[in-house]
Amino acid sequence: MIPELGHLLAIFGWTAALGVLVSGFWGGYRHSEAWVALSIRLAKLQFVVLASSFVLLIVSFLHDDFSVLYVANNSNQLLPWYYKISAVWGAHEGSFLLWTLVAATWTHLVANRAQHIPLDIHGYVLGSLGFINFLFLAFLITASNPFERLVPNTPINGVDLNPLLQDFALIIHPPMLYIGYVGFAVAFSFGVAGLLTGKLDSAWARWLRPWVNYAWAFLTVGIALGSWWAYYELGWGGWWFWDPVENASLLPWLAGAALIHSLAATEKRGAYKNWTVLLAILTFSLSLVGAFLVRSGILTSVHAFAVDAQRGLVLLGILTVVSGAGLILFALRASTLRSRLEYWGISRELLLLINNVLLTITVATVLLGTLYPIGYEWFTDGEKISIGSQYFNAFFIPIMLVLSFFLALAPISQWKTTPLKKFQKCFVFLGFAALVALILPWVLANTFYVGATIGIALGLFVLITHVNSLLKRRKSLHLGFVGMCIAHLGFAIALIGVAVTSVYSYSVDGRLAIGDSLDVSGRSYELQSVQTIEARNYLAERAEFVVGNRITVYPERRFYPIRAMQTTEAAIRPVLFRDLYVTLGKPMDNGTWGVRIQEKLLIRWVWFGALIMAIAAVLACSDKRYRRLSKRDLSQYSRT
Repeated sequence: MIPELGHLLAIFGWTAALGVLVSGFWGGYRHSEAWVALSIRLAKLQFVVLASSFVLLIVSFLHDDFSVLYVANNSNQLLPWYYKISAVWGAHEGSFLLWTLVAATWTHLVANRAQHIPLDIHGYVLGSLGFINFLFLAFLITASNPFERLVPNTPINGVDLNPLLQDFALIIHPPMLYIGYVGFAVAFSFGVAGLLTGKLDSAWARWLRPWVNYAWAFLTVGIALGSWWAYYELGWGGWWFWDPVENASLLPWLAGAALIHSLAATEKRGAYKNWTVLLAILTFSLSLVGAFLVRSGILTSVHAFAVDAQRGLVLLGILTVVSGAGLILFALRASTLRSRLEYWGISRELLLLINNVLLTITVATVLLGTLYPIGYEWFTDGEKISIGSQYFNAFFIPIMLVLSFFLALAPISQWKTTPLKKFQKCFVFLGFAALVALILPWVLANTFYVGATIGIALGLFVLITHVNSLLKRRKSLHLGFVGMCIAHLGFAIALIGVAVTSVYSYSVDGRLAIGDSLDVSGRSYELQSVQTIEARNYLAERAEFVVGNRITVYPERRFYPIRAMQTTEAAIRPVLFRDLYVTLGKPMDNGTWGVRIQEKLLIRWVWFGALIMAIAAVLACSDKRYRRLSKRDLSQYSRT
């Protein structure tokens, strides 16, 4: 009865989404307070019924109801309860129910937290969000039902959750990603509303900025968690592999970063209106591209859901309808928009333009490298080709380095025009950063790489200019400026971490018997013992390593009997400026064990920088300017 009720509630959610679609658009078109109020109530109803449906699916997992096909394929009686909950979004059907719930949550928030904006814009935004979730829920109900019964041949036990997904990071990583992905639907909807009403001005940008910031912050955390999971769970010691599914999350993140900066120019100077609204459409479109790539079955990846091609075509249809509608509307209305922009020489507007150009080139480069192998296989009737990290690094890294240089100038620049004398001190800052970048590699690793030195120097340059600006303006700071500076500081920290860990890390493979040791960068790693342990749902061979006579780590090789699958659990111990990373390999015939020992310098700076960027994006949203109408707005707009 519980699965049937969950399915029925999903249908109610789909009906409510249709109601939000109709009442929102009609209310916006007619400037009707009553119809917009109805769409607000229906948005709340949609959220409640989909949340209830999601809870019922969780109950089915916790009760081991293997008569539900999705539960039988992704759970097991021996699975710990917390992994039974995360198994709800561990495969396609349940994760898509989570996707629709997140969409309903964003709709509910916009309905209730954006009532200060003009009535027509509010109605069109809600109608657009209703349209998007109406399509999502139609796909869920007709082609991806997570409540489908497996009767009469109900199994006694389930297949189990993929062992690679039985990890704490995978409990929170997908929800964070989805909140970010679907959050950009709000930006898309504001773009549609702005085009329909013609109100693409500073007030529109100010209303939209917090929603974009929140979505981008959640996506940043989600990507960082995925990177952290790949680092320790896959046992390779890497944190980014340019996997197509990883790229699928990076694309809307880059476009979202460009949108944040473009919105600043639109709000402050009335500039780049067309470009800003186009970015709002494209950013969510790239989120849909990611959903299609992950769920269509055209990619082979540990991150991807294995789904049949027919459902992939339906997702492609949703992508085409949503993105196509937005782009057609933009093509019809863009000519009516006029940007107000007057500046000469170097200015903040110019730096934001350069920022957007560089980020757009990066998006195009990553998108091309991700989609080209798929298109090549399709046109050559199955012949495969791969594009590796060499391609992505050759384009991505130089662009990011150039972007870093211009980011360093951001807090010094002014709107309209900036006197050149304000940049004089930058040469001193850059010289100091370059000097430290030349010395630091010798201190950390007693060696030198040109590329890493450039990255360190530019990261330090960004740090110095932003800290200096915060100190100079400490008596007249507002949260928008503070958030911008802290976000750029986070980027600089991550940049330094990437530059150092990419070249100043060490890896040694070997075979060790009990009592043998390996030396890595002056440290001794001794294999003390290997024991067999039994956990709730797996068996493991756990090794004990003593590092430098004072640190003990325990890498494992786990075997999950239900899935007949083996995983590697690396042992990681952070010490000053580096991670000690030990992986246990296969046992050999001569009584030795394969081991891989790595030392990863400044690797945690990458995730620490990402966390700072996310916090800064949320901090900027606390600026009171985004929570109320200004006097100028009140003179132009009214709720009715």
